[in-house]
Amino acid sequence: MDAEAAVGIVGHGTRTTGIGGRIKDSPEDFVVEEISSPPPKVEGGRYTVAVVRTRNWETNRLVREMSRRLGVSRKRIRFAGTKDKRAVTTQLFQFDVAAERVASLRLSDVEIRDTWTTDRRLEIGDLMGNRFRIAVRNLAVSPPDAESILAAASAELEVLGGFPNFFGLQRFGSIRPITHVVGRHIVRGEFKEAVDAYVANPIAGEDEEAFEARTQLATSGDYAEALKEYPDVMSFEKALLNYLVRRPGDHVGALHELPFNLLMMFVHGYQSYLFNRILSERMRRGLLIHEPLEGDLVLPLDRRGLPDAERPLAVEASNVAKMRRQVREGKAFVSGLLFGSEVALASGAEGEIEHEVIAAEGLKPEDFVIPSIPRLSSRGTRRALVASVRGLHWSVTEGTATLEFELPRGAYATSLLREFMKGQIT
Repeated sequence: MDAEAAVGIVGHGTRTTGIGGRIKDSPEDFVVEEISSPPPKVEGGRYTVAVVRTRNWETNRLVREMSRRLGVSRKRIRFAGTKDKRAVTTQLFQFDVAAERVASLRLSDVEIRDTWTTDRRLEIGDLMGNRFRIAVRNLAVSPPDAESILAAASAELEVLGGFPNFFGLQRFGSIRPITHVVGRHIVRGEFKEAVDAYVANPIAGEDEEAFEARTQLATSGDYAEALKEYPDVMSFEKALLNYLVRRPGDHVGALHELPFNLLMMFVHGYQSYLFNRILSERMRRGLLIHEPLEGDLVLPLDRRGLPDAERPLAVEASNVAKMRRQVREGKAFVSGLLFGSEVALASGAEGEIEHEVIAAEGLKPEDFVIPSIPRLSSRGTRRALVASVRGLHWSVTEGTATLEFELPRGAYATSLLREFMKGQIT
């Protein structure tokens, strides 16, 4: 099974051939800038907000290093959205630290561009979307053919109103796509298996030293020996190993050594995997993802112009024409399931797919109530099956296509790129 299929991604929204190519030859090939609604400036406010530009930094590891340099808990550092590691990113961070200390931070490939104080906490809702500039290199076709393919695929996406809103590979770990595996174990209450899936579980293609260390641990099960052998760069893994050496058998306690948002990414990763499977199956059955069917749940736009998962609207025979008009006009989106303890499932053809995927995993709603780590419990929600794209344009030179576009928060640039490239996207 290829990497995409392993995380539930099968099929495309477009029928064109692909331009091929490769992304992320260098971080500068993948430039991301947040589109945000930042907390207002307040003279002498409690919190410091900073615009931070990074190169080749994974967000959780960056927070860990900034907290170490500032001498504060990582809980006192907040951000609105995680970003790709192999990229140049510009995003907001918030610190419960004096502005002058934040401004004095010195880290390799990290630039503090602007700081101000505020009294309002940075929240996920402050992230509206992201602006991208991405270079696709080593194209498989000539520049004229690339231009033709990009134009044809773009026209198909315009009819769809966007592209299939898959959670991209990086949601699960680009090199080690295992967040959903860890999350599945957590939901099932299999905490030792969750720890081992994270710290052991070697994956072909990762760093050779890390692969060998994980292989040895997977064979021996000796956490103490692994703690000696794991390289320092594997700091999160070593934190878990160190805890288990001190407190053998307490795998729940070991998981608490990880940042909370990383723990949540495991559960969310499993929900994302289920969503991908549902979307893939709907497409496989030839059911439209951009036109509501009876039984679908449709998400209207909220005041910010984003799909509102808090107000799903049921599509019935009496309103199907109206719902289809709303979706065609870009005022609503057909939704799929992010399963949890309280979320509503669709009925009709979509509901049949959702029930089948959940049954295949042997899941019940109460599985997402996690007594051992209550904060990881998830009620679930709905997600648009199609992600909109704005400002799409491109240029092609010999061997390279450069695409620029804007996506709403939660949408993956790689899921758009796969519609143009038609190859494995990492």
